[in-house]
Amino acid sequence: MTSRDPKSIIRIARSSGGEVEAEPLDLGVRVRELRKAKDWTLEQAANQAGLARSTLSKIENGQMSPTYEALKKLAVGLEISVPQLFTPPQDSKVNGRLSVTKSDEGNSYATATYEHELLAETLTKKQMLPYRARVRARSMDEFEGWVRHDGEEFLYVLTGVIKLYTEFYEPIEMRRGDSAYYDATMGHNVVSVSAEDATILWVTSLV
Repeated sequence: MTSRDPKSIIRIARSSGGEVEAEPLDLGVRVRELRKAKDWTLEQAANQAGLARSTLSKIENGQMSPTYEALKKLAVGLEISVPQLFTPPQDSKVNGRLSVTKSDEGNSYATATYEHELLAETLTKKQMLPYRARVRARSMDEFEGWVRHDGEEFLYVLTGVIKLYTEFYEPIEMRRGDSAYYDATMGHNVVSVSAEDATILWVTSLV
């Protein structure tokens, strides 16, 4: 088991995926992808949109620029909004991502106040960082100050009783089944107030 600052876990996970510049959108290709996603023929899509089949074919092949009225008809026919015609889906080539972490098989990182077990570590470029934590701290005095970082965070109590301390709110006692969602840029710390170490599920957004 390796000792590591829990705040560094978030930084490590965030640095695992780089930013990717979006390529210019080809409207014709986008319309064709939307049509095929519905398993429609040109004829079916044209009928749904109230356009001539030849018009839709020219749009898909980049042979004509549709008017705004034609764009509105296309959007209605494809059951989307006009802006969605120009917005490619995120990670459109990834249709099924799955990571299973069996009980107690996640990598653990221990500190004086928490023991974190990282979950779904095999997935890269995650939008969320899930981890299970055993809360060792019994007092705010055990922390060197507030924990704060970018993004938002969801906390769910699995066992025991905790007290959630935040920078702008009164401390909140939470028991099994209780949850909290908060802005992680606000200082926050968790201590266990039960006889045994409490365990919680934490999910942090990676922004």
